[in-house]
Amino acid sequence: MLHAPTPAHEKRRLFRERLASGELMRFPGAFNPLSAQLIERKGFEGVYISGAVLSADLGLPDIGLTTLTEVAQRAGQIARMTELPAIVDADTGFGEPMNLARTIQILEDAGLAGTHIEDQVNPKRCGHLDGKEVVDEATAVKRIRAAVQARRDPNFLIMARTDIRAVEGLDAAIARSQRLVEAGADAIFPEAMRSVEEFRAVADALEVPVLANMTEFGKSDLFSVDQLREAGVRMIIWPVSLLRMAMGAAERALDTLTAEGHLTSQLGAMQHRADLYDLIDYEGYNAFDSGVFNFDIEK
Repeated sequence: MLHAPTPAHEKRRLFRERLASGELMRFPGAFNPLSAQLIERKGFEGVYISGAVLSADLGLPDIGLTTLTEVAQRAGQIARMTELPAIVDADTGFGEPMNLARTIQILEDAGLAGTHIEDQVNPKRCGHLDGKEVVDEATAVKRIRAAVQARRDPNFLIMARTDIRAVEGLDAAIARSQRLVEAGADAIFPEAMRSVEEFRAVADALEVPVLANMTEFGKSDLFSVDQLREAGVRMIIWPVSLLRMAMGAAERALDTLTAEGHLTSQLGAMQHRADLYDLIDYEGYNAFDSGVFNFDIEK
């Protein structure tokens, strides 16, 4: 009821223990707090909060237009409604190293379990678009060092994302990942890998967990959980999938309204009101205050 009962620092500790066990953890992307609750109910191990989704939710392209305040507020709303660890995309950190240090502490205060910082040049762009530029190695390392130095909870996960594969190739991605780990990164997010073998090469070269981004219509094929587990990947995100599914359904509903004048034909595709009320735990609120929930829901 209200918020998840487990406090943020405990969720972080449990997350780091689970990640250290070698288990592969699956992080579907939540586009709002309710979808995070559904991800938890369906048995996944974590929730991902995508910068592309947060931008799209505001009607903006994913080119670094969102602010730290916007990201932290929405990510915090999502993180506190689930028992699962939530990782948020912090783009390039919202400024120079001192700004990045503040970013980390604000995300900690918002209840996140971790974040990733990328090595793109501002204005950044979606990792699966052409024309990306990355900063030099010294700047990328400085960002991660600032993040590590700023965190107060040692269990808050600092992940380094590198986009250099699309610019300079796989060997450069491995070399930069190694430098970022030396700078203190707890995990590596190698963006836009082209094959399972590339993921395996990165994982074999590092002693920290590697994350795979399975985004539709991007540079990487959509590899299965089993394929990525065998390649040594320890975390998988599907950052925009649920938003794409939801927006596709919304478009079909609007087309049906235009064509038929009602949504009777779409009732079978909708989440029933009873299921919605169950997901947001009306009964729990009733146990707290019978004046809040005092009616029956017919299925």
